[in-house]
Amino acid sequence: MDRFEVVSQIFEVFRARGHRSYGEHVTELEHALQCATFAEEAGDRPEIVAASLLHDIGHLLHDLGEDIAARGVDTRHERVGANLLSQWFGPEIVEPVRMHADSKRYLCAIEDGYFTGLSEASRRSLALQGGPMTLEEARKFESHDHFRAAIQVRRWDDRGKIPDMPTLPLESFRPLLESLVHVSP
Repeated sequence: MDRFEVVSQIFEVFRARGHRSYGEHVTELEHALQCATFAEEAGDRPEIVAASLLHDIGHLLHDLGEDIAARGVDTRHERVGANLLSQWFGPEIVEPVRMHADSKRYLCAIEDGYFTGLSEASRRSLALQGGPMTLEEARKFESHDHFRAAIQVRRWDDRGKIPDMPTLPLESFRPLLESLVHVSP
């Protein structure tokens, strides 16, 4: 599969299932585009922009319904998404995707006021994901090579919940993603 085909396959997932509710008065696609737009406008590294766009793709890979967290089920979307993306992207994108839920757990443990700023949906998913990290877990998390990138993706994730926010269109991210795809010869 070439770079164009890889990105087309990813975009097809967003087109087919991105209309699902994210639970924050935006759709999954709107959330992804907002996160990537924030990262792009801030001049973040291309890998952070890509990870911000793709971080929740795991939510779109199941048919369990839109209210799965409200029913007390953690789909481990961060791992599912990272596993899919690892076929095409390197760890600079895959690991922040894999780590973005743990980044919320981390920030709840070490940053005053972070938990109180979470929406009800984020608090519900936090409980399913294990709650705030212990200090020992937080120190171990900080030692990961992609720790800072994962925290940055989490920051964009926290902001991408604005109803009717204008964003860049999905296709505008095609050249960026294609440039980051690792294809085998």
